[in-house]
Amino acid sequence: MSGLSALALGGVRLVGVDAHTGLKLAYTLVLIVAVIGLRWAARWTVRRVLRGRSNTSARFWARQGINLASAVILVLGALSIWFDNGLHAAAAAGLISAGVAFAMQKAITSVAGYFLILRGDIFSIGDRIVMGGVRGDVIGLGFLRTSILEMGQPTGDEDTGAPVWIDGRQYTGRIVTVTNGVVFDEPVYNYSRDFPFLWEELRIPIKYDADRARAEEILMTAARGHSIKSSELGSEAIQQMRRRFYVPSTDLEPEVFYKLTDNWLELAVRFVVPTHGIRKVKSDISREILDGFQAAGIEVASGTYAIVEVPPLRVVADPPDGRASNGKPRKRAKAARKSSADESDPVYP
Repeated sequence: MSGLSALALGGVRLVGVDAHTGLKLAYTLVLIVAVIGLRWAARWTVRRVLRGRSNTSARFWARQGINLASAVILVLGALSIWFDNGLHAAAAAGLISAGVAFAMQKAITSVAGYFLILRGDIFSIGDRIVMGGVRGDVIGLGFLRTSILEMGQPTGDEDTGAPVWIDGRQYTGRIVTVTNGVVFDEPVYNYSRDFPFLWEELRIPIKYDADRARAEEILMTAARGHSIKSSELGSEAIQQMRRRFYVPSTDLEPEVFYKLTDNWLELAVRFVVPTHGIRKVKSDISREILDGFQAAGIEVASGTYAIVEVPPLRVVADPPDGRASNGKPRKRAKAARKSSADESDPVYP
């Protein structure tokens, strides 16, 4: 092979193992070390230049670019070292790709999902999402997996199908990894990508004879005092979302809705809140509503039950002298009952 004798082990020639192969292997190791060193230096430079919480997104995308560039350099460099002929390299790459695609279907799907996430703007680092039944904030994105800092879910919000022990959108402390291939099979809910606000509501039942106008006023005052005002939202957030999607006109001001039930009148106040800190906002609104109701003498309704008819009940007590209620001695009454039972019961031989 090019004037170089193949290496032998115990008198047996090892196919494909010679000095030329060893030289290529050495070049490959040098390439790997060089790429790792360049990747480390580039990441260190990014950390030094893009410091602070304000540059979190920029650091994330810079690291993703460094990882992609490192992978491309490593693959192209390895192909250049091991294949002198371009046609041979293409054929070998095709065979290797086919074998890898068959043996590692899940991994290939996850890598494809990674590029779809980057290209499709599904979510980014720091976004609050629901992915693969896991709800939380994205804290890491790799070629195969996405890392999510899990949060709880409020009552009635079961879109994930995996309830947790915290009754609110607050962190549980668990870091969950989800394969990127999930984006091809399940929907991804994004809370903060294009419109970092949510519509929330509180439902308060009151009696039908309560002061409805005063109750509605209390709800509106509490919602306006603690929710996001339309002036704070501005038109930029809505316009940014409308530039990408068809979004119909919607009202951003708090509003109260009525619902008639069998037991009470349900008032639902709807308002806009930021994607983070929702539980505290709803708690503050609830406190103010309770204080307002107490001052106005309005009671929160609860479940009531009306008994239509009570069946007649007869309670017979024995007199204290030991006699039965019919005045006869207790033993004779028992005997009479026994005799009557004996007469009515069938007799078997």
